Amino acid sequence: MAFDDGVLDLLVIGGGTAGIVGARTVARLGARTVLVERSRTGGDCLWTGCVPSKTILSVARASAVERELTGSGTDFSAVRARIAATIAAIQPDDSAESLRDAGVTVLSGTARFTAPGEAEVDGRRGRFRQTLIATGSAPTVPGIPGLDDARTVTSETVWDLEELPRRLVVVGGGPIGCELGQAFARLGAQVVLVARSGILPKEDRDAAALVHESLVSDGVRVVENAGADRVDAHEDGSSTVHTSDGQAFAADVVLVAAGRTARTEGLGLDAVGVRTDDSGHVVVDARMRTSRPTVWAAGDVTPYPEFTHLAGVHGSTAASNAVLGLRRSVSGTVPRVTYTSPELAAVGVTEASGKGRTTSTIRHGDTDRAVTEQHPGGMTRIVVDRRGRILGGTVVGPRAGESLAELTLAVEQRLSTRDLAGVTHPYPTYNDALWNAAIAHAGSALDSPVAGAAVQALLRLNRWRVRRSTR
Repeated sequence: MAFDDGVLDLLVIGGGTAGIVGARTVARLGARTVLVERSRTGGDCLWTGCVPSKTILSVARASAVERELTGSGTDFSAVRARIAATIAAIQPDDSAESLRDAGVTVLSGTARFTAPGEAEVDGRRGRFRQTLIATGSAPTVPGIPGLDDARTVTSETVWDLEELPRRLVVVGGGPIGCELGQAFARLGAQVVLVARSGILPKEDRDAAALVHESLVSDGVRVVENAGADRVDAHEDGSSTVHTSDGQAFAADVVLVAAGRTARTEGLGLDAVGVRTDDSGHVVVDARMRTSRPTVWAAGDVTPYPEFTHLAGVHGSTAASNAVLGLRRSVSGTVPRVTYTSPELAAVGVTEASGKGRTTSTIRHGDTDRAVTEQHPGGMTRIVVDRRGRILGGTVVGPRAGESLAELTLAVEQRLSTRDLAGVTHPYPTYNDALWNAAIAHAGSALDSPVAGAAVQALLRLNRWRVRRSTR
């Protein structure tokens, strides 16, 4: 099926997670589907995001242990080879060939809307009934004086480094900055992390403090509540990063991890009447429909959190709504994980700031699996409303992302701590902490005078029954 051959059921612009999942979803339904990708299918997650970053974290973790045991350094070329091999192993699932096998026509080029229901791909014009914008986002490079003259990388270009930087300054204290900062420190670089609002500012402060402690123990110098104000580039290729609190740090490479910007430039959104917000994201409703009824959007190009798992769910929802006329919406329960060591995983409400809300916290020093693994420094905290329903929580520790799955289900299904406490859990696991947090909260109900009186009444009644039965 050619782009200019008849009217398409769905034109998908962007071959990242949202676009791939959306295109596969409707192609399976028999819809005439074309996906346009200007670079390579797989998107940021495969090439510059999740896959390479989690690989380097894995390598760095092993490297830190080996260096502690043997004192040996890291072969950075081997690190690069490991990353390349991992990408190569996963890439076939996201390839143009696999999409074509699924019934999707894949075009290489740049798409631009020319009028409602019409688009152009490198000079070829075509018509569509519905379209899905899934162009993703790109790293934001702030206008710091002197930054353009320094040797800088972002989360996209850091993978082009051929040698391990001796001195690395990371600008940004979000998940990307913390993950990559820790990874490079464990590989042997001298790392300074500059976080204007403190590290992981959206997370529970006790949880963020545990990550901060781990970063420092790995050799990262963390500068919080101070931004990068100026960068001086030097003739030898190095630079000096000056912070707003008067400090200065030498760098061979500056890693900019200061957020991301939606990719909408050149799409021709005005031609189809698609509205964007003040930050440039495509505005969508709960069903992923834009201000134009036949135009949909999913993934990082929208104002929603920039997570691969959310992009996939949104892509499928938007595409099926578009071609089938459904009105499905996406759950607001969105889990998130920062893959530092320890991991920090969170979902839903993470602070007891509302009326009637309480928290139940288990420190992992009281969790037997954490003690046996010599990782007792984590914590599990849940937030509960006055009815005992679990609203959200935070887990810090090894494989916290896996423990978060049960907590996410509890939040989505509006389960109570009594519900969770009543489920038998395997022992010993890190998830014991979540279970025990639920048990502790459910048991606290017995501390009220009314509950205490009721329990005492039941005890007296049962004693009387036992005495009667034994006469």
